[in-house]
Amino acid sequence: MEFSVQTANPAKAETACLVLPVFKGSDLLPAVAKLDDASERLIGQLLDRGDFDASLGNVQLVPFAPGLGAERLLLVGLGERAKCQEAAFIKALDAAMAALTKLPIDEASATFTDVPLEDRDTAWKARKTLEAAQRAIYRFDQFKSSPAKAPSLAKLNLIVSDADEAPMAKQGATLGTAIGQGINLTRTLGNLPGNVCTPRYLAEQAEQLGRDSQGALEVEILDEEALEALGAGSLLSVGRGSQEPTRLIVMKYQGAENSEEAPHVLVGKGITFDTGGISLKPGEGMDEMKFDMGGAASVFGTVKAVLAIKPKLNVVFIVAAAENMPDGAATKPGDIIKTLKGLTVEVLNTDAEGRLVLCDALTYAERFTPASVVDIATLTGAVIIGLGHHATGLLSNDDDLALDLLDAGEAAWDRAWHLPLWDEYQEQLDSNFADLANIGGRPAGTITAACFLSRFADHFPWAHLDIAGTAWHSGKQKGATGRPVGLLTQYLLDREADAQVENSDG
Repeated sequence: MEFSVQTANPAKAETACLVLPVFKGSDLLPAVAKLDDASERLIGQLLDRGDFDASLGNVQLVPFAPGLGAERLLLVGLGERAKCQEAAFIKALDAAMAALTKLPIDEASATFTDVPLEDRDTAWKARKTLEAAQRAIYRFDQFKSSPAKAPSLAKLNLIVSDADEAPMAKQGATLGTAIGQGINLTRTLGNLPGNVCTPRYLAEQAEQLGRDSQGALEVEILDEEALEALGAGSLLSVGRGSQEPTRLIVMKYQGAENSEEAPHVLVGKGITFDTGGISLKPGEGMDEMKFDMGGAASVFGTVKAVLAIKPKLNVVFIVAAAENMPDGAATKPGDIIKTLKGLTVEVLNTDAEGRLVLCDALTYAERFTPASVVDIATLTGAVIIGLGHHATGLLSNDDDLALDLLDAGEAAWDRAWHLPLWDEYQEQLDSNFADLANIGGRPAGTITAACFLSRFADHFPWAHLDIAGTAWHSGKQKGATGRPVGLLTQYLLDREADAQVENSDG
């Protein structure tokens, strides 16, 4: 979607539809007040008579706008001014954009940068507006014989009251567009069925990103023969029962002025379908296990955003891709496997396979002497019990890194919650027959899963994001969410800013 930033009087803005955020009561925002004056109190009368309820997320189309440059008005409720914070702002945005995509128009204008939010500037509001617009135009219907008509909305104009704020709005909108497109790529990869999105398909998508990047992204694909030679026995063990070959996908972005600058590494779990293996999952809801590559999908989405934004930073993106199936060659409960690090693992449950692919990917990441490593995985159902579907679980061996990720989540409004990674939990992974077991029992399942991964991340600052509760929606609204692309992109942008400060100080 294209965008523009305008500082014109909103009453004179010529547009197919003008979106107006409205608080409950008679307290109109400055841009809305100008429109109200120019239209003989059209908006005020609608509010006074109760013809429009400005409760949060309510929308109402005014099909004619006499005296205004806009052909239509779309009123969007912000609720009570005192309660208007980030969550309310984004809910109103989503409602507005969903309504816009149903109109027979190809462009619209909005005044959301006028909405007062504590500690959120014009750039942030513009960024979230374009993210919402990108999410709203997204459709996944390529497998339907009669797809619904695609939204015609192709351009959004941001009307900014203060001309001095226009550059910030443009900067934020540019960033929001890039992140929104990354989110939509993540959603598409997550929504694809397992018979299409295989490890080889993910490898092909990486190669396509490399070709499209015009040399900005270097891609390397390690096939099963290369992984055998490498000694990645844990990653390979997960795909033994599948006819789909396992892949380790490595994408390198060199954006720093110093090519030798230590890279930041993102590692994604790419289980393209998870039956649970020999420890077979219940049949009900198993179709949703196509989403078990949500970590890998978020890495791909972040790659897309990074290629658009072009930060001056070195980043390595790693995806461990496999399919977990139960046939005669599959790993069995009680089997002992050898990891790339050399540690042996007793596999007590083949449905705890995500940590088995990630541990070899984390060991592989060590060769880049990374400044930080963050892995992203739909790893445990336990994180949903603990945090629900709002916050991503965060665990780390480095408090500074954890705080950086928490800050990035707050800035992107893609939030995480820090869980403990205490040594006391490690003993739950003790095995009588190997260096460690791949599960630690029911208590603290999210934490012990991270404890397992921490054994393979002892030479660099590392954090783990468990996105099992945030990567997709179930039920009627079933589909991938695109999280945590916003958090990851913001984290990398923050590291770029830190590097620039360090370089200037040096």
